[in-house]
Amino acid sequence: MINGDHIRMARAALRIGIRELAKMAKVAPMTISRLETGRSGGYAKTIAKIQRALEKAGVEFLDGDAPGVRLRKRP
Repeated sequence: MINGDHIRMARAALRIGIRELAKMAKVAPMTISRLETGRSGGYAKTIAKIQRALEKAGVEFLDGDAPGVRLRKRP
C-alpha cells in the first residue's frame, strides 16, 4: 500500500498540486495533505482511491529495496 511519501513523489512527477489530485481521486484536499505530512494514516479505501487516480494519470509505483514512483513510458 502506498504512503504519504509515495503520494508526494507521484504528485511531483505529475507536476500537480494537492487540489488537483484531490479532485482526481474525489477526496478532500485536507485528506491528501494529512496523508503526505503523516498526520493521518488514512483509511485503506481512501488510499486505494488516491492510488487508482495516480495510476490512471500515468504513475507506476515501484517495489523493492528502494520503493518509489515513476511515470509509465508512453507508447
